[in-house]
Amino acid sequence: MGARPMTRVVVVDDQTLVRQGIVTLLELAGVEVVGQADDGAAALDVIEQQEPDVVLLDLRMPRHDGIWTLERLRERACAVPALILTTFDDDTLVLDALRAGARGYLLKDVTVEQLARAVRTLADGGTLIAPSITDRLLRAIQDAPAPVGAESPVAIQELTGRELEVLRLMAEGYSNREIAAALNLADGTVKNHVSTILLKLAARDRTNAVLRALRDGLLR
Repeated sequence: MGARPMTRVVVVDDQTLVRQGIVTLLELAGVEVVGQADDGAAALDVIEQQEPDVVLLDLRMPRHDGIWTLERLRERACAVPALILTTFDDDTLVLDALRAGARGYLLKDVTVEQLARAVRTLADGGTLIAPSITDRLLRAIQDAPAPVGAESPVAIQELTGRELEVLRLMAEGYSNREIAAALNLADGTVKNHVSTILLKLAARDRTNAVLRALRDGLLR
């Protein structure tokens, strides 16, 4: 069995010293940095040229910020998964980034091992949100009163027991391959379960499915 190919990443951050530090740490952790940019417009060019496995993206940048970049990537139907790495621990920003298409959200106090693992998780098709953020969003959703006239949440019985198991692992950031190993299933079976979950939750992608599951109490 051959060695795993290195994950190729583009790093986008307007602070030169911070960006160079992230690049150095990723390379020490065995992640190949194939490009850098200091704002969203430059990032789009680098991503198009290098076709990375993951883009590591800061949120607050002076010209074209992270949300702008995510929206432009979605308009271009660019499938590269985006991992937000930021100092801003704000629920509104988290939700805005996820709605714009981010597949992961981490704070800059993570260790290099956690960052490298998150990058590889996204490259393998998974999602990853800092556990502290997920817990806080879940509490906020559970504590908030339901708006008058709101649609009923997806009923738990609409998902099978196996689909709920897969959904919980998706929420923990597992890739399809890791879910298959954890549940002793074939990769193709897991892929079918994920597709069914997205269909039942009317979710456009895995991150959106996890957010809806949190909102509707499927992960309690």
